[in-house]
Amino acid sequence: MPKLNLSRLNQHHFLQPDQHSHTLEQKLSPRFERPQVRLTPSPYITEKTLAKRWNKLDSLTDKTVLLDEQTQAHAELYNKNIEHFIGTVKVPVGVAGPLRVNGLYANDDFLIPLATTEAALVASYNRGAQLITAAGGASAMLINEGVTRTPVFSFDSLANAGQFVAWVVTQYDHFKRIAESTTSHGKLHDINVNIEASQVYLVFEYHTGDASGQNMVTIATNEVYHYILEHSPITPTEAFLDGNLSGDKKPNANTLRHVRGKKVTAEVHLSKELVEKYLHTSPEKMVRFGQVTTTGAALSGGIGVNAHYANALAALYIACGQDAACVAESAVGITRMVLNEQGGLHASVTLPNLMVGTVGGGTGLPTQKACLDIMGLHGSGNAKSLAEVAACLCLAGELSIVGAFCADHFSRAHQKLAR
Repeated sequence: MPKLNLSRLNQHHFLQPDQHSHTLEQKLSPRFERPQVRLTPSPYITEKTLAKRWNKLDSLTDKTVLLDEQTQAHAELYNKNIEHFIGTVKVPVGVAGPLRVNGLYANDDFLIPLATTEAALVASYNRGAQLITAAGGASAMLINEGVTRTPVFSFDSLANAGQFVAWVVTQYDHFKRIAESTTSHGKLHDINVNIEASQVYLVFEYHTGDASGQNMVTIATNEVYHYILEHSPITPTEAFLDGNLSGDKKPNANTLRHVRGKKVTAEVHLSKELVEKYLHTSPEKMVRFGQVTTTGAALSGGIGVNAHYANALAALYIACGQDAACVAESAVGITRMVLNEQGGLHASVTLPNLMVGTVGGGTGLPTQKACLDIMGLHGSGNAKSLAEVAACLCLAGELSIVGAFCADHFSRAHQKLAR
């Protein structure tokens, strides 16, 4: 059991005598007085509810900063994306590229909008994009796709759990019809069974077309889940719609070998001359850096090995109307750098959890649609291309940041651009 560090506690005033005679217990006790500010209970966006909310908020901040004229004119467009709406937050958007992608689906030179408040980030991805394009582009391949939801059913004995599974495996076609009756785009692709003692986890995996699909698979699985509760010959003692096996918005090792969302790998071959020209270092030093930092990742208990996928994906997701919380899982993956036969650098990335879509969610909102339009990737038929572009963007960032560390430019770039 860890020991309490009393000197540190005292430094944080946890044990200091209170000069105003309030005891620690009084400070930390529940309070039940009515809050001074209460907002309108309606979650929807109307002129009336918006006015009521700002009547309460006007004294706290400048209304026009959050609710400018354009936002107010488009307010009702946000009804399917947010509740208790009061305005929009403006995040600076930069553009990196052109990034040449030679993919199964994405085959073009892309200008990529990135929304971030972190100085040096867009410059870094732009440098990596320029390098890749000078090398003829990155090859990209979408390998697999699927979005999961994982209901769990508990039983009072292993025997009952086994009988339940024996029934479930005969129901796939029926479950498929039920699930697909809720959506015009989603397709139930597979159901896997995981047994942990008397608990049964069912992993429903869907293809979701051009939508990211998380709401789609939740609604579809919910229909099947309730059918199971009503018709199973073995009644579970308890059940839940999700048993936390899907890895939804959490880094996890399972999807490192499988998929959640879209799994993409991308690679580029760089000559020694290009590495020296753009990154001011050598392929040999970048390979050595990769070896040392792979050991560091293992020591830290990391899932996968990469430098900073999260930077690329957070900026891309925010700009393009993706679910930014999915960066938690999407940023899991493996970066690999080795010397090729010509003495140049062969760099690759594999990302198994890219949760991206080009329809639905936030993709149709005005500024988010504009960012997708810059890449030519808004609307149906473009989600696979967006996933390949995202992987190549991550590759560009890995090359740039590893090059910066190897050339000892990392701190200098942040000092120059962030100050």
